Amino acid sequence: MQRGPEHFGEQELALIYIAKRLTEALRLENLLTEAGFDYLVEPDKYSGGIIFQSERVGAFFYVAPGDEGAAKDTLSRSGFKPYRAE
Repeated sequence: MQRGPEHFGEQELALIYIAKRLTEALRLENLLTEAGFDYLVEPDKYSGGIIFQSERVGAFFYVAPGDEGAAKDTLSRSGFKPYRAE
């Protein structure tokens, strides 16, 4: 279920996905809610584009650290590519 930042307190949340389109973000919200995860969604900027790099806004999905592995597995099984720090 989507939660506000206050729900997670002082925890350092784990970034699991960056949705670049609204339809993608909505599908991911449904998936995480149906799977029973508490998650936070915040708009933020990312760099995109292959030839012409530009700054864009996406929906950043976060979960509590204890849920990171299970949430990423759920994303992978549903065809999403979870975020991996570079």
